Amino acid sequence: MARTVLVTGATGTVSTALMKALEGTDLKVRALVRDPSRAGDFPDAAVGDLGDPRSLPPAFEGVDDLWLLVPNGPRTPEHGMNALWAARRAGVERVVRLSVVGAAHDAPSRSARLHALSDRELEHSGLRWTILRPHWFMQNLLNEAGDVAATGAFALNMGSARLGMIDARDIAECAARVLLDAPGRHHGRTYTLTGPRAVTFHEVAGCLCDALGRRVGYRPVSDGAKREALLGHGVPPWIVDMLEEYAQAYVSGWGDFTTGTVAELLGRPPRDVADFVRDHAPAFQR
Repeated sequence: MARTVLVTGATGTVSTALMKALEGTDLKVRALVRDPSRAGDFPDAAVGDLGDPRSLPPAFEGVDDLWLLVPNGPRTPEHGMNALWAARRAGVERVVRLSVVGAAHDAPSRSARLHALSDRELEHSGLRWTILRPHWFMQNLLNEAGDVAATGAFALNMGSARLGMIDARDIAECAARVLLDAPGRHHGRTYTLTGPRAVTFHEVAGCLCDALGRRVGYRPVSDGAKREALLGHGVPPWIVDMLEEYAQAYVSGWGDFTTGTVAELLGRPPRDVADFVRDHAPAFQR
């Protein structure tokens, strides 16, 4: 019989790409949505809130595999805990969890430290598990698309940081590969996922120049200036603090690395940032 996978974070970037990657496969995909009005957006959806464990049992009924993605925030460990509790009670066999790069108890970001707690809980859950730890998403560049289109430049508090950034589509395809393989094949594995090379944001600007056929600049700014801009756009203070911590870590060289894991899982190289900006060029156009 076909296995059923419950996809959490179903309306987000990675989970949306994962469901697309699983189209036409033997897996039956069920989306977990918090807002009942979004249930109709999916062929099979269940309503539930990871912040409310009482809402979860019906969604987990008959599920074999759980794709566990929880949003960054102070309640990250609680949401992961609620999902694992529901999974164990429902007899879920395997959990594939999206963590974050460098998750550890001594990581320089509160996000990475919180995710490390959830990683440890999963490892000791008694369930089969695989953890994916992706680097900085290329899709984050889309947050700068409006400025690039309007002014021909973008500003970040990343200095000359070099990052092994990854396309979220590659993350999703790695997750799909794990879910499509036999449940025991990737059990107990933690995969750190990166792009093919570490790049600076000056190099990203160069890729944008090539893709758009016009000049695009990168302007490093202070943490304070970026904080003011994010708060002005309504980004919650906890997220602003988290992003600042990551930026400071990246400026120190924390993100200057790559792995060969994507190629090992998919049998092809990961997408380069030049590929990403070419594919998304219309978003950066005037």
